[in-house]
Amino acid sequence: MYPTISDLLHDLFGINIPLPIQSFGFFVAISFLLAAYTLSLELKRKERQGLLKPAMRKVLVGAPATKQEILFNALVGFLVGYKLFYFFANYSKLVDNPQQALLSTEGSFLGGILFAAALGYWKFREKNFSKKEKPEWVDETVAPHDLVGNITMIAAVSGLLGAKIFHNLEYPDELIEDPIGALLSFSGLTMYGGLIVAFFATTWYGKKHGIPVLHLCDATAAGLMLAYGFGRIGCQVAGDGDWGIVNLQPQPGWMGFLPDWFWSYNYPHNVLNEGIPIAGCIGKHCSVLAEPVFPTPLYESIICIGFFFLLWSVRKKFNVPGRFFSLYLVLNGLERFSIEAIRVNSKYHIAGLAFTQAQLISLLLLFSGIAGLIYFRKRRVES
Repeated sequence: MYPTISDLLHDLFGINIPLPIQSFGFFVAISFLLAAYTLSLELKRKERQGLLKPAMRKVLVGAPATKQEILFNALVGFLVGYKLFYFFANYSKLVDNPQQALLSTEGSFLGGILFAAALGYWKFREKNFSKKEKPEWVDETVAPHDLVGNITMIAAVSGLLGAKIFHNLEYPDELIEDPIGALLSFSGLTMYGGLIVAFFATTWYGKKHGIPVLHLCDATAAGLMLAYGFGRIGCQVAGDGDWGIVNLQPQPGWMGFLPDWFWSYNYPHNVLNEGIPIAGCIGKHCSVLAEPVFPTPLYESIICIGFFFLLWSVRKKFNVPGRFFSLYLVLNGLERFSIEAIRVNSKYHIAGLAFTQAQLISLLLLFSGIAGLIYFRKRRVES
């Protein structure tokens, strides 16, 4: 396993470059970029078809910088400088534990002051450079694809927040044992929590800016599948605990052309340091699982990236808004419900039934998707 990008570079090329980049975070960042790119392509396609129209908004041109704008820029500059100068002076701490270094209260007050002054002055100069004797309101045209950056940022923030909330609901004992660590750490994220919260946040933003909810959902569907599949590669590479149940069965004959770790893997050097010590290993990540397990993140990556290509190839055949997103919900629900059968997860026990949070949500998504396919098909027939 490669908990950090430095570990990956060292194993592949034999070079040791200490970088404060964790493998899981790296792949998550790439997955957001992929989702943003596919969303932009789909919004542009819908714009060319006349399904989405640009929105008009009023913009005040020629006004000088306000005190609030200058203060806000200065505050952002202080926070950036406060941590950035600290990172330069304590680079080894940053590499050793990026999360702790980022979330700690330690920083450089001098760096904060310098950046606050620089960004505050930059805002003052920027607004005053275009200042007019008499500011005026003008109409500005904003196409839906121009909002992709904002949509992605909202999805990232709300998604991470939702993933953290749902994880703590699934594992309340971790929250009780270490409330601060459970709320602020970047580990322990529930995919469906992120998906649900990000859905409401992004559709609210899209509707506010004139993008119909169903069209926005359709435009995001394929990219969501790709982003999830790519993000799971990060789980596999880092060994972050999203693996399956113990698998001591011999590899089936039909899988004989694949390496053994494709069927059963013990995740050496996993980022959680879970398992037993590795003899002769020196460093932070020197544990290996005592018994091999199903590499479920690998399976999910392959399935979801395959589903992405399926969705991408048929997306133009769906003419009724909402029907394509319904297909995504069906595929998403089927994939996750199936993988939960061999995946380690906390289970709820209600009325004699044992099920995971993901199984419950995946069933709801599956049935919602089936209902959506039927409902939107009926709308197409009626129209």
